[in-house]
Amino acid sequence: MIYQHPLAYLLGMEGLALLRAWAGDNGLDQQFVTARLAEIRRLLDDDNLTAHPGVLVERDATGTAYQQWAAGYDDPGNGLFDLDQPVVEEIVDSLRAGNGVENGVGNGVGTAVDAACGTGRLAAPLVERGYRVVGVDGSPDMLAQARRRLPGTEFLAGDLTRLPVRDDSADLVVTGLALTHVGDLGSVFAEFARVLRPGGDLVVSDVHHDLVFLGSVVKAVGPAGQPQLATTHRHTTGDFLRAALATGFRVRRYEERPRPAPPEDPLPEATPRPTHEIGDWRDWPWTLLGLVPEATRAAWNHPAVTVWHLQLD
Repeated sequence: MIYQHPLAYLLGMEGLALLRAWAGDNGLDQQFVTARLAEIRRLLDDDNLTAHPGVLVERDATGTAYQQWAAGYDDPGNGLFDLDQPVVEEIVDSLRAGNGVENGVGNGVGTAVDAACGTGRLAAPLVERGYRVVGVDGSPDMLAQARRRLPGTEFLAGDLTRLPVRDDSADLVVTGLALTHVGDLGSVFAEFARVLRPGGDLVVSDVHHDLVFLGSVVKAVGPAGQPQLATTHRHTTGDFLRAALATGFRVRRYEERPRPAPPEDPLPEATPRPTHEIGDWRDWPWTLLGLVPEATRAAWNHPAVTVWHLQLD
């Protein structure tokens, strides 16, 4: 179980902001530090915060989380899609599509595997570019959405460590915002290497580990109404490199994309919007951010997603 308390989160935001000022980040001057110390005192004197009982949260509810999220997964509001998808598509466009070989005969259409395909948001642009796409996901509800979106595309139930795809059969593997749910990156990268042909390409986007640390985690509500979180891991750049290099990949490109953060709105794409109320646990941390906007702006000044282009030797 995880114990989450709104005052603890807000004090954490203040602490991260003060550490950035301590390190000399631009604009975080004496006035900023003095304001943060005064704000901490106000937070500690706020009876609504200090009297809050906090929330006990269950871990490892990934299946439930995506079952509940599937119908609204593609709705506007997930700003991470706006960050990773343009980079993924740019990398795909840099590749030479149409180099697939099926049964020893060039068929003019490359084969792409969308691993942890979800609702097919990355499969769709691959289909548009002429790839024969096989989507794989472990959530029946997400697969149902993908099949409705792309009725002529093959979508299969499967696990990232046991893809229902033949050896050496894919020219391209993509996976979007999914590996944060995986504990052992090595086994997943080994599976990607198995299904790719020599020289094949792998494009991976994932949630940046700092964003996970700040509370951007997929939530669920259990059968008795209890708070739950999807299984989530904070994989560093080094974790990805070790897994990729050990399984025969070399890095072609790496990007870290930050959230846009204009001064008037630290998290413009957050859903629900930051408010000046504590709000319900299901809306944390987003509703809390409006309580400490300047600290939030400083603490959340970091990458939100990572995108890798790797090629199998």
